[in-house]
Amino acid sequence: MEYTVHQLAELSGVSGRTLRYYDQIGLLPPARINSSGYRIYGSS
Repeated sequence: MEYTVHQLAELSGVSGRTLRYYDQIGLLPPARINSSGYRIYGSS
């Protein structure tokens, strides 16, 4: 299953901004970034 930042934020209870920060520092990089620039989390 794949999740956008918004979906993962709702499931995990952290903000989307926190998830983007985790990506920025390399703690939780997305599985991929789609053609529109959205971070997609899930199986890589």
